[in-house]
Amino acid sequence: MAVQLGEETTTDDVISGVDLSGKTAVVTGGSAGLGVETARVLAGAGARVIMAARDQAKLQVAVDQIMAADANAKLETLIVDLADLSSVRAAAAELLERCPRIDLLINNAGVMACPLAHTSDGFELQFGTNHLGHFVFTCSLVPSLLAAAPARVVNLSSAGHKMGSVNLDDPNFEQREYEKWLAYGQSKTANVQFSVALNARLSGRGVTVNAVHPGMIMTELGRHLQPADIEALQARSAGLDTSFKSIPAGAATSVWAATSAELEGRGGLYLEDCHVAEPVNDSNPAGGYTDYALDAEAAEGLWQLSERLVKQTFEI
Repeated sequence: MAVQLGEETTTDDVISGVDLSGKTAVVTGGSAGLGVETARVLAGAGARVIMAARDQAKLQVAVDQIMAADANAKLETLIVDLADLSSVRAAAAELLERCPRIDLLINNAGVMACPLAHTSDGFELQFGTNHLGHFVFTCSLVPSLLAAAPARVVNLSSAGHKMGSVNLDDPNFEQREYEKWLAYGQSKTANVQFSVALNARLSGRGVTVNAVHPGMIMTELGRHLQPADIEALQARSAGLDTSFKSIPAGAATSVWAATSAELEGRGGLYLEDCHVAEPVNDSNPAGGYTDYALDAEAAEGLWQLSERLVKQTFEI
């Protein structure tokens, strides 16, 4: 009997019956939280999984944790600091050598609601890490994704995208006062719009790209949050779902996006609770996506801005 998918669906529910033998998966943010769970489940289904993060010691702890429960798991590690484009480019180049074919790329890493800070390249930290780091990493890996087609890219976004679109004139808060939740929302909208723009470029060649809202989960992502921050988030997020999920339930939609037969050949979508989301409306105030999130023109504007900021044009 098929499992009914929804808010409480777990990764084990989603992966049941899926065989990923011979497939290669890359998971950023692989050293903690949803990244570890995603890697565990994909490896358990037979995939070779490259767990990417910036701290080798933490990565090894995560690998050991998975291997203790599954000695047959095919796990590798990759060092990448998404807040440093030189690290991103070096990691991508190494990965192209190690993995001529990449079937699944799950861009899971991120930072949330941190005090004003900047990446090594001078970008506002949340926009620079959550979007621009993944932008360069993913675009650099396109040759390996195309070689594995049909392949999938999964970009973790958030219901936080409802806090605001991308300010194309001031993405780094140089002309306006920094507000950490607005900056977070901007970066999460960027994750969705990047999915739309990349999917438009690649779907005709067998690589589909979707954005995922995992739900609210207590992981290292919230390491900057104080109790007052959570209260403030709940107060200002009338349209957001602020109930908390377990880590296996939180990672379920990522795994579903990466493996579900229902999504074969389908991209440019916003996914939540293991289904394709609908637009926000009066009957769906807590779920769904805003009109600007999947707007193709806005997505193209973000792509052009991103190439200018990272000083690199991707011929995709």
